[in-house]
Amino acid sequence: MSDNLTKSRQTAEAAFARTQSQFLARGRAVDELDAITAARDEKTARLREARLTRERETRERATAALVAKRARP
Repeated sequence: MSDNLTKSRQTAEAAFARTQSQFLARGRAVDELDAITAARDEKTARLREARLTRERETRERATAALVAKRARP
């Protein structure tokens, strides 16, 4: 088929193919960055929840110990 195309048409087709390849590569890079960002956000939320739970449990233990200490005559 390329035998039937003119030189300018072949050049244009090649340029279009390069441009299209660059566009698709950018799309894949953006998708990869989005996946990394989503994974980071999920991990951050999970770690925040674990930290808040740990802090709440520590606060509850300290409060219980203080109440027990005050309850002793």
